Amino acid sequence: MTQSKALMEERDGFAGLDGGVEAIRVIYPDLHGIARGKDVPLREFDRAREGLNFCSAVMATDLRHTPVLGGGEGYPDMVAVPDEGTLVRLPWEPEVACCLADLHPVPGGPPIADPRGLLRKVLAEYEELGLQPVVGPELEFFLVVEDPAAEAGVRRHLDRLSMVYTVGPQADPDAFVRRLSQQLSAMDLGASSMNHEFMNSQYEINLDHGAALDAADRAFLLRSSVKDAAARNGLLATFIGKPFNDQGGSGFHLHVSLERDGENAFVGPEGEVGDLLRWFTAGVIEHASAAMAFLNPTVNAYRRLMPDSLAPTHANWGWDNRSAMVRVPAERGGSTRIELRVADSSANPYLATAVTLIAGLDGIRKRTAPPEPVVGDAYHLDAPGPQLPPSLGAALDALEADEVLRAGVGPEVAEIFLAVKRFEVERNRAWVSDWEIDEYLRHL
Repeated sequence: MTQSKALMEERDGFAGLDGGVEAIRVIYPDLHGIARGKDVPLREFDRAREGLNFCSAVMATDLRHTPVLGGGEGYPDMVAVPDEGTLVRLPWEPEVACCLADLHPVPGGPPIADPRGLLRKVLAEYEELGLQPVVGPELEFFLVVEDPAAEAGVRRHLDRLSMVYTVGPQADPDAFVRRLSQQLSAMDLGASSMNHEFMNSQYEINLDHGAALDAADRAFLLRSSVKDAAARNGLLATFIGKPFNDQGGSGFHLHVSLERDGENAFVGPEGEVGDLLRWFTAGVIEHASAAMAFLNPTVNAYRRLMPDSLAPTHANWGWDNRSAMVRVPAERGGSTRIELRVADSSANPYLATAVTLIAGLDGIRKRTAPPEPVVGDAYHLDAPGPQLPPSLGAALDALEADEVLRAGVGPEVAEIFLAVKRFEVERNRAWVSDWEIDEYLRHL
């Protein structure tokens, strides 16, 4: 029996899925964190198991589909090999199952920029020390409706004040969010809860903590899933940091701890915070300016980082302090962890996790002592710590100057990321904004 025929006979229970699957969607993250891939009819999937070819310049393409790099190499291919252990059925497209892919260069081809592969490499460095990072992601997003008559062509799906933590028809009038939470649960993404957040039409999804690669996989799938499910319902879900001038922004909080032999390695004597957490935190603070390029990778992201916004403005830490960049929650014992509060929801989950772990690992290796924790409102202290970069351009400058972080992500990711983002910054610099027209045109 040929492999293709065997697959056809398995189609009513392919890879442990229920029957009715007609296609496999093979996806991978680009440097922006966007899902790229191909849909493969089920009867053709045996060939796809060997890998699907893509032009590797997709990793150096900006969001206006300009290939910033790649021409000098002749735009060679890369190969995406399905990771069948990640297969999951899509509840809003029940005839489709989705799986992630591992990226490889073609034989003899140049190295490629691979966010998921980078995270694997960083985790191998932790493994050499007998440590396993555990991550719990939290992502916020806005639900909007396309409306040509509205400013920027979109309006908020629910535009009502003071709906934070409100559930039911008042906060979710068409039950889209409730149905979405059920669908995400059916996908085993560990989406433990979902609620209306502080801003109008803003929602947050909490993902269960888990091994770092699994957590990044689930965050990546969750983001693409939310956007796809919204599109199927005539809505648009956006994870950009600050889509509206009259509302606050959307963050991507990362809860991080380390395990050794199945126990929380951040725990010190008598169940209190140990040196490992302090060293890790010190590394994150030391490399915060450079890490910002990956944690806040858009021009828009920096409009979210304002005083009194619950988004940090300085590189610091504090005990259960939500005005600090690194918060150490009050839980102890097995729940001892840090919460990195600076990342933008637009950040690539693999790159955001990788750079956080790279920075923390440098602190562990050097046994760097953290500064004194901030106490009280960090926005209004006389010495809140080093100021974080105020713009994407400044963050890219810091990344170029940080040899540790740049070496940690590797030349393929660093060079392509820097080139694409410098191009983005320059395009933004040259663009005349609505604010400038409103501010100047009639007066000057």
